[in-house]
Amino acid sequence: MDVKKEFYKTQATSILKKCTLRGMRGHYCESKTEALEYIKSLFTPDASISWGGSETLEEIGLFDYLETAPYTLYDRTTAKTPEEQKAMYAKTVTADYYLMSTNAITLDGQLINIDGNGNRVACLVTGPDNVIIVAGMNKVVPNIEAGIARVHNVAAPQNALRLNRNTPCHDFGRCADCLSAECICSNTVITRKSNKPGRLIVVLVGEELGY
Repeated sequence: MDVKKEFYKTQATSILKKCTLRGMRGHYCESKTEALEYIKSLFTPDASISWGGSETLEEIGLFDYLETAPYTLYDRTTAKTPEEQKAMYAKTVTADYYLMSTNAITLDGQLINIDGNGNRVACLVTGPDNVIIVAGMNKVVPNIEAGIARVHNVAAPQNALRLNRNTPCHDFGRCADCLSAECICSNTVITRKSNKPGRLIVVLVGEELGY
């Protein structure tokens, strides 16, 4: 018996039951390969798709798949000027599917996300018809307080390194509650319920993914 695999499955099943009570859909995949195939199965023909920055989506191979997939893609990285960025965001909020990870998920099914500019959490809250949220089991935390601490001291410092941001967490590997001009922790959103049942689709993966 692979104890860790069985533990992840048991824990995920419990969490996803709580997500269902909160108006979210949930699905567990044992591997990133299985997760990619499941997510592909969710897309309807001729769908429009957009996404927020996510190492998790990169690691499961979703971006590689979308490069040649027959969908309309709203890729914010292609917008270079302020006018293009504004137009791209207007398209993003009308997408059929929005893809993202979550910075943390609690044992009782609440999502914790902290953003710099807020475009990712904005689309989580409202806009796109379906939001697919992919998370490795390393993102599981016991409660909201632990989730916020995880973001500040685990996810944010690594993202600051990845993005080469001029922040204390980049330099020291921990949160300093900064007000830096390049701070990536400006907006905190706790999702405790979806008022549009099934709009949020939580996909938990039995591997460590992302930050």
